[in-house]
Amino acid sequence: MTNILFSILDSVGIIRLNRPTVFNSFNRAMALELQAALDECAHDHSVRAIYLTGEGKAFCAGQDLQEVSDPTSAPSFKTILGEHYNPIIERLRGIEKPIVCGVNGVAAGAGANIALACDITVAKESASFIQAFSKIGLIPDSGGTYFLPRLIGIQKATALMMLGEKVSAKDAEAMGMIYKTLPDEGFDEAALAIAQHLAQMPTKGLGYTKRLLNMTFENILSEQLEAEDKYQTIAGNTADYREGVAAFLEKRKPTFKGE
Repeated sequence: MTNILFSILDSVGIIRLNRPTVFNSFNRAMALELQAALDECAHDHSVRAIYLTGEGKAFCAGQDLQEVSDPTSAPSFKTILGEHYNPIIERLRGIEKPIVCGVNGVAAGAGANIALACDITVAKESASFIQAFSKIGLIPDSGGTYFLPRLIGIQKATALMMLGEKVSAKDAEAMGMIYKTLPDEGFDEAALAIAQHLAQMPTKGLGYTKRLLNMTFENILSEQLEAEDKYQTIAGNTADYREGVAAFLEKRKPTFKGE
């Protein structure tokens, strides 16, 4: 892999978008490499959390327009969405391990929506988000029309998508678009520390929580209560649950193994 950097540290799969000279904009190679890295994190039992961020000054500027402007080899929108972005979003939501996104700079277009699809998104105070699609006559993709209205409401989402206004990290935090902002200095270490903390927590329980949060977008209350009943019973049969209760009763720090 050259378009992303991938490593595993302290049970965290660390994925860094690595096309800094073009603000980490996506071409086909980077999209496929990101999918491969996410698959590795999903299947490697030693990985108990994922940290996604960008190299350089930007998180991700969305699609590399040079790639789609080449008259001889430009991929179709069907290819870009069906083979590049949609599989990434499906993995981000489907992997039952916590995914922390560290937005280290501008997140635009598909880059913004990939950040919003992660479980916990933090951003540098100097970072920004922009739904840039309307500026070139396109519609928000990569799950943007799904996640953004659920995060901030239909009115605000509509305005940001139609007007294409830049949103500061602080404003994104205030409107509930992201979890929180962090100081620029020491940002990467602080954001990664969140993922490292999650990697030491009960992985299966966090995975079931993520599954239930995905369900809540579609279920009525009675269906969600039934699902909670089902997965609480499953969680209650894990080794981590037994360790958590034992540690509480013994007044000690639990040692979870993700089992």
